[in-house]
Amino acid sequence: MNKKQWLQLGLLSLIIASLIIVNQTVFDISPEAIKAMILSIGIWAPVLFVLLYTLRPLLLFPASVLSLAGGLAFGPALGTALTVTGATLGAALSFFVARMIGKGRWQGKQSGKAELIQEKLEKNGLFVVLLLRLIPLFNFDLISYTAGASKVRFTHFMIGTVIGIIPGTFAYNFLGSTTTSESALLIAGAIAFFLILTIVPLLFRNKIKRYLEQ
Repeated sequence: MNKKQWLQLGLLSLIIASLIIVNQTVFDISPEAIKAMILSIGIWAPVLFVLLYTLRPLLLFPASVLSLAGGLAFGPALGTALTVTGATLGAALSFFVARMIGKGRWQGKQSGKAELIQEKLEKNGLFVVLLLRLIPLFNFDLISYTAGASKVRFTHFMIGTVIGIIPGTFAYNFLGSTTTSESALLIAGAIAFFLILTIVPLLFRNKIKRYLEQ
């Protein structure tokens, strides 16, 4: 890489480090606090929630916390719909940020996990995105940024993302919606469903890793 590319990479690293520090010191809030903040604006609450979820990747805020807050604030059905919408828009934002920053400069220059994902994305983008969304071996935002830095088609990226995140999103929203419930059976059901969707992907981790390494 030339000096300009090293400067861009250093600036990007500085921005990411700053966002991590801000996230950990300023935005350390609970799902209950997020729910209260969102619902405080009345009928515009769904719009605010989707907006927050869309911008979440730029703040490096944990997606799990917002998903739980979505279920807590809007219930499992509406919460899942709003979360999927926000998460998809956030993934698209990450995709285009990576593509605009790189503009081809970083394509083929990834390393480690990002390199493995990028190679498979360029060969079979839709299938790989769907697979990694259903079985989250890697960080959600890492997949989005890596896809943006690769040659994967945006339509394939979006289709794989939307379909792939629905099961896990519902699990988080369902679990979040039961945190204030007085029904032990409902709470147990939500926990069981969440654990199933968390544990089952672990059974396929080694197979997916072998596929990515081929």
